[in-house]
Amino acid sequence: MKNVVIVGAGHGAGQVVASLRQKKFDGKITLIGEEPWYPYQRPPLSKKFLAGELPAERLYFKPESFYDEPNISVHLGTRVVSIDRDSHQVTTADAEHFDYDYLVIATGSRPRKLEIPGSELAGVHYLRGISDVDAIRRDMREGRRVAIIGAGYIGLEVAAVAAQLDQNVTVVEMESRVMSRVVSPELSEFYQGVHADNGVDLRLSTGVQGLAGTERVEGVILDTGEILPTDIVVIGIGIVPNIELAIDCGLDVANGVVVDDHCRTSDSCIFSIGDCTWHPNKLLGSELRLESVHNALEQAKTAAGNICGEDLSYAQVPWFWSDQYDLKLQIAGLSQGYDQVVIRGKPEQRSFACLYLREGHLISIDAVNAPKDFVQSKALIAAHARIDPTLLADVEIQLKDMA
Repeated sequence: MKNVVIVGAGHGAGQVVASLRQKKFDGKITLIGEEPWYPYQRPPLSKKFLAGELPAERLYFKPESFYDEPNISVHLGTRVVSIDRDSHQVTTADAEHFDYDYLVIATGSRPRKLEIPGSELAGVHYLRGISDVDAIRRDMREGRRVAIIGAGYIGLEVAAVAAQLDQNVTVVEMESRVMSRVVSPELSEFYQGVHADNGVDLRLSTGVQGLAGTERVEGVILDTGEILPTDIVVIGIGIVPNIELAIDCGLDVANGVVVDDHCRTSDSCIFSIGDCTWHPNKLLGSELRLESVHNALEQAKTAAGNICGEDLSYAQVPWFWSDQYDLKLQIAGLSQGYDQVVIRGKPEQRSFACLYLREGHLISIDAVNAPKDFVQSKALIAAHARIDPTLLADVEIQLKDMA
């Protein structure tokens, strides 16, 4: 009987268990996670869960009963501290050992810390898990002023929720526009207008020197010398892949755990999935690390299939989404390196898309309240379709008819 041990209990880890079950895997499955919760969905944390519109039990990837099988063993609140590749064994912080025939590293990522004076004060938060959101919500009930450092997806989603909860919200961003790493200036300008219309004070091209306060945060010290009074600070400046276990056991590591298109690491008995992986994508013609639920789920299916003796390769168009106010931003492909952007629809109608071209080929789309364009664009992006920009801009012609 084969033993599969999964280190990490996030969304992707839950999918590994589900896929192994679906494929009638008859060995033992051991799931080990640091958090006290069964695998759950993280995207709603900064959206409906933070807003109080979604109970915790609705976050679960599968109900607890799903794991109540004779061949499934779940260990929550448990941290793996080492992997011994020679003995095929992992060891936890409480000195428990688990043998494996196949190991799946699904350790995910953690928030990038902002190392400035005052960053350890009470009232300073990062958002990655259920407990983080619970703490932010408690503080929001006590205070009325929220300062958010970072204007990426997480920062702006938190800003939108806080503004709708009648908080006084300020977003501080060192770049000259919001979401600058992932969207065009045109889309940044649109979202800056939306947040301003909802009362959010955007401080762009502004750095942070430190946080003021004695025991609890009372202000954000800007690089201009101004002290921005606040009751709560939420920091969202990116994430760091959890690759320490892989490094310590000698696996190949780059900006993530290096895997091939089968999700295998440099050790043929060890797979890795999700945010922590550095992987190839033949459709994109590059190696990369993706912070994406879709990527984690599809890599999980690939790893599980290969554990079960199939020959599966992972290569898909990546996609992401962000909910802010009544706007759903859906992204397919990666826009980095584009040389032309085509606006399809009218931003003032709050339903439009930005289509990104490189040397005439469609490489990505940002669709705002335009789900049909988002769905229909994926095949075109995968095919590196070359389409006349005037056709792309014509909303009377469906994207699927441009193949």
